[in-house]
Amino acid sequence: MVNFTILAGGFSTFIATYVFNTDTSSLTLTKQTTTGANPSWIASHPQNSSILYAVNEVSPVGNLQSFIVDAVGGLKLVDTVSTGGSGPTFTNPLSTGEVSAMNFGSASCSLVATLPNDPLHFEKDSPVVDFSVNGGPSNPHMSLEHNGEVFVSDLGADKIWRLVNDGKPGKFRVQGQIDVAPGNGPRHMAIRNGILFTVNEKTSTLTAQQIPAAPNGMTFPLLANVSIVPQDAPANASFAGAEILISEASDKFPDPLIYVSNRNLGPEFDPRGDSIAIFEFKNSTVAAGGNSTAASSSAKRRMHARQWQGSDLEARAEVGGGSRVVNQISGALTLHAQVFTGLRQIRSMALGRVADGGDEFLIAGANVDGGVAVFQRVNGGRYLTEVARNVEIANRTKTSVHKKPRENPGRREGEIVSYIASKLDLHGNATFPYKYFRPQQRPYWPTWSL
Repeated sequence: MVNFTILAGGFSTFIATYVFNTDTSSLTLTKQTTTGANPSWIASHPQNSSILYAVNEVSPVGNLQSFIVDAVGGLKLVDTVSTGGSGPTFTNPLSTGEVSAMNFGSASCSLVATLPNDPLHFEKDSPVVDFSVNGGPSNPHMSLEHNGEVFVSDLGADKIWRLVNDGKPGKFRVQGQIDVAPGNGPRHMAIRNGILFTVNEKTSTLTAQQIPAAPNGMTFPLLANVSIVPQDAPANASFAGAEILISEASDKFPDPLIYVSNRNLGPEFDPRGDSIAIFEFKNSTVAAGGNSTAASSSAKRRMHARQWQGSDLEARAEVGGGSRVVNQISGALTLHAQVFTGLRQIRSMALGRVADGGDEFLIAGANVDGGVAVFQRVNGGRYLTEVARNVEIANRTKTSVHKKPRENPGRREGEIVSYIASKLDLHGNATFPYKYFRPQQRPYWPTWSL
């Protein structure tokens, strides 16, 4: 028997604990641990998986909290610090020791320093980073660390800000930006092989682009720009893109795939619930005057009406007042499936770790109703089949999955293996985070997180 423990936070005063049994395909609510108000996004420490962070999405000033997670999914509060702004919707620990908090309601973010050699306790004087531009709208939604920078997707400003450290822990500044088409509303991001993938909330699109050189390098044309809305959606439905996951390659799932969650905001809803769109991206690079280094030719063989195929794009570098071709990039996004989940206003999702085989499962939760659902990845990950659901708490949103192989006993008790989260979006709709941890091998529990 293999069990996964799932922690699910949200707009409440508790984080819920579930146990998923892979033998019986059952998902059982086992615990509700009292926390601060609205723990709407949670994230684990990358080096110490028994440490959990959560934002309190409240106004006028939100909080960032740290917890210890015990072997049965219970939490013990350790420290609390102000985020310096209203309605923080996202948190994520950085490799440099800070923990981010995106103040969606205040046009700012905090990257809060932790004490040296003590990631459970926060410094109290980390300044906020202000994103207000000439009084225009700004709603920072997510942070993503990449190559010494922190990218922040700003749904209100239609920009992805590029932050760098400014001299001491917890102090950051904006060094540049990546402009997004007006009205897109960039919400969440993922990066793979130098390609930035962005889910845009306001247009319900998924874009792919080459990352410009820092701080304000030339922005290249988009490699891909596709709708994530199901073709057979109800006529009077309105949609808002939410979460993006990119799977890692493994023996069982050799092709990295992109999972994007849709949210139907009404007024006409689909009885099948909201969908998860599954895409695959293949790109090739042609060096100046050289030959193609295509990742695969299969993308060109699978083109159809729902696929965007990018023409070759020349990337140029300025040289002595002129320019020269550096390389040529082409890419394609292929839609493999729209999987209807029975969840209403699905916000976020999570996959388990490849190292433990947990990437076989994807977890998703509903913001309105439908509870928490566990899906098995089939057909190489190109489709999802529901294997378990719990509706005792109707509205949990983000998910993550992990499974521990039987041949690998003796994992540390209380080890957290992945997490998920959620938030309140521009439309005022709430979301909920999820996190999962793995207890010791005693009853033998691998872990999931929602």
